Amino acid sequence: MADKKIKSYVDDRKSAWETMTDAETKKVLDFGAGYIDFLNTALTERLAADIIIAEAKKAGYKDFASVINGKTKFKAGDKYFYNIHEKSVILANTGSEDPSTGLNIVGSHIDAPRLDFKPNPIVEDGGFAYAKTHYYGGIKKYQWTTIPLRLEGVVFTKTGKKVTLSIGGKPEDPKFVITDLLPHLAQEQVTKPASEVVPGEKLNILLGSRPLKDEERNPIKTLVLDYLNKNYGIDEVDFNRAEIEAVPAFNACDIGLDRSMTGGYAQDDRVCAYASLKAMLEIKKKLTKTAICYFSDKEEIGSMGNTGARSAAFRTFVAELCFAYSNKNTDIRTGRALANSCMLSADVTAGFDPLYGDAYDNTNCSFCGRGIALEKYTGARGKSGASDANPEFISKVTGLFDKEKVHWQMNEMGRIDLGGGGTIAQYMADLGINVIDCGVPVLSMHAPFEVTSKADLYWTYRAYGVFLTKMSF
Repeated sequence: MADKKIKSYVDDRKSAWETMTDAETKKVLDFGAGYIDFLNTALTERLAADIIIAEAKKAGYKDFASVINGKTKFKAGDKYFYNIHEKSVILANTGSEDPSTGLNIVGSHIDAPRLDFKPNPIVEDGGFAYAKTHYYGGIKKYQWTTIPLRLEGVVFTKTGKKVTLSIGGKPEDPKFVITDLLPHLAQEQVTKPASEVVPGEKLNILLGSRPLKDEERNPIKTLVLDYLNKNYGIDEVDFNRAEIEAVPAFNACDIGLDRSMTGGYAQDDRVCAYASLKAMLEIKKKLTKTAICYFSDKEEIGSMGNTGARSAAFRTFVAELCFAYSNKNTDIRTGRALANSCMLSADVTAGFDPLYGDAYDNTNCSFCGRGIALEKYTGARGKSGASDANPEFISKVTGLFDKEKVHWQMNEMGRIDLGGGGTIAQYMADLGINVIDCGVPVLSMHAPFEVTSKADLYWTYRAYGVFLTKMSF
């Protein structure tokens, strides 16, 4: 008798596009259109937080500060938003169970690689005015030259007035740019390692070249400052109290003749933020377990600061939630709530790129178009900086996805000794939460223009929805 051929799970994995019905494909493409609108407006973590809160309010969410201050009485079935210093947000759809029995959490981050203005940014040199910048997050510096940029942020004047700065977003607005050396004179430049081709101190943004008449000292810089003062009421010293970010000025768009992909800035990690936001706001039924969406800041630089996942902000919210439910203020109840909780760390991963195939283990990587990607662990080399999910939890998560017919895949990020990356998972695991990384594969991650599959976005949204409403562990 001939030996039975064993079917290879790895070799026979199919694209989600192949198995979806025409109706599902239409849903995928329609969902992708709304995502493009989000990308084109949520250009900074502040703007993303504003949009999340505005959408939550439309869906009936109330400010949790009113509960903390005793102005609103907490009751199960209510929906709340928790604003963390304008740059991080928590949404909660409260269930009938005591929070100490556990929460279902999806946590993404809404910051992204960018260029920040230095505290004293405006300089003049060689007939030009520049803004000096300090890059934020892991970038290839040369990718940020010769592309149109826009400025977004806030400035506080000496009187304490908050000024919102937004230049370059409207069609009629001027744009900004960082210049590069012409190839005719770049023989020395192009022989340098990629990390040194454009030094960080040369990431200076071109602001202008016209001098202010009858101004003897720094006439071009003075004209720029004069413009900012007349239009925004900003003086030069006010940049010491500012947070100005330079981000790409081009719009997100469809990619490919089949429009199956999305191209745009900051898809790491606003693609997962959007998917989780939509899944959360579309919950209609009364929940047993409280569902939480956490939109964190500062992930790209290690989740530091009072708006990052390493801060006490998330634990404080859970403590307040437990207290509001029972009026019993104990660390034990908060600890139990966290230890009994389940979480998807909603962050992107590296999608397999055949043009650079030798950077991946193609039997253990994620492929664009095959659905949401789960990573048991991230980190670098020997899993340094990783949260390593236990198989009991993975079994529950993947079992739920299978039951709900969600397209999913399991992966690692690249070859073992090549590099690596981290997410907020390790800091959530430090609180005792059961957590696994789970998000959308991305091409050209951390570039000013990244690419994702609309199929992966859709099935990630579906995965987050079933997890928030049906997960039990």
